[in-house]
Amino acid sequence: MFLSSLPILSLLGPLSTLATPLGLSEQHPILSQDALSSPQGISVPFFASLERLARLVDITYCVGTTGVSPPFSCASRCKDFPSLKLERTWNTGVLLSDSCGYIAVDHGEDRKTRNGGKLNFGPAIIVAFRGTYSITNTIVDLSTIPQEYVPYPAPDGGDGEGERPEHKCTNCTVHMGFMSSWRSAREVVLPALKAARERHPGYPIHLVGHSLGGAVAALASLELRLSMGWTDLTVTTFGEPRVGNKGLANYLDAAFGLKNATADNAEKLPYRRVTHINDPVPLLPLTEWGFRPHAGEVYITKSELQPAPEDLRLCHGDNDPECMGGAESEDWVTWAWGALRGQKEEVDIELEVQESSVVASSFPVRFKLWQLFFAHRDYFWRLGLCVPGGDPADWGRGPYNMSMGALHDDL
Repeated sequence: MFLSSLPILSLLGPLSTLATPLGLSEQHPILSQDALSSPQGISVPFFASLERLARLVDITYCVGTTGVSPPFSCASRCKDFPSLKLERTWNTGVLLSDSCGYIAVDHGEDRKTRNGGKLNFGPAIIVAFRGTYSITNTIVDLSTIPQEYVPYPAPDGGDGEGERPEHKCTNCTVHMGFMSSWRSAREVVLPALKAARERHPGYPIHLVGHSLGGAVAALASLELRLSMGWTDLTVTTFGEPRVGNKGLANYLDAAFGLKNATADNAEKLPYRRVTHINDPVPLLPLTEWGFRPHAGEVYITKSELQPAPEDLRLCHGDNDPECMGGAESEDWVTWAWGALRGQKEEVDIELEVQESSVVASSFPVRFKLWQLFFAHRDYFWRLGLCVPGGDPADWGRGPYNMSMGALHDDL
């Protein structure tokens, strides 16, 4: 299962040979904010919300394996979320259009802290997208050939491709594999999401995704916000790769008002793109291939688990040099290896890549994929393994909000 979960391969680009044994409107946040804050970094309630969502997206890795079943049960830590009720799961297969995930209704919950404080998580409809999982998906999903991005039409415009003139995306291209994944998922997701919304009209929608699932969540969010007109929408992604070119990044920034971030409202923006200091996936596909990041970045500066609120930074713009943008300003290969040297993994599984005109000048020919794999999974918890109690490294840890440790002394 570890080997079948390598998400990094799907993002590297059109590699010719793989010789490897691995084969703008009202915001409705899930978390009600209050005056609690950490001495530096982000506020404690915001941190708790992100950590909770990391656990919810981790549960997506049960879809397609041991499963997620009603009311909200799985081999992992579904029991930590008694307020959730499963609507449905989807699994579109292991080909290029592979997409997995679940839709659940969160009826909201209050969590007490050690010293009697309270964190309130409001009701919401959760749509969670899983990352790359299978070897078939990993290998087939290598295409980074950009295609023109054409927004889907308004709901009464049919299911074919098209666009509303007011939502035209000028000079926009999108990663073909990511778009295929959303097109496949939307046939299941949209009807189920509409039905859940009708039953719970006051519940905002929260999209969450890890890795490939983050890219799919990004594309889904544009359709829901612009074509469907659903403004009660919040998006949180972890380790999201670059979805398209600069035109598409600007389009997404404008749709969610991400360039309007200030010190006072940054935590309330409707799109949060969480990145990690050791994770190269947010830098992929490469700038040299025409791909660019969008704004809304929340950067985890601590290399090892577990981070605390002071270890997270709210970034500015699309490519903040104090966040992931700083890694790209250096030589990418030097940064990637430097970030990984500190890790203690001894397994050295390497990817042999035949040099091609696309890859030779911009990507290393030998890659320690095992180390990159772990770096890409370290978001509050270690994501991507559906076994009882989650990843073995997490066994013995309490519920998600208990990992703030001594910070509870201030609440």
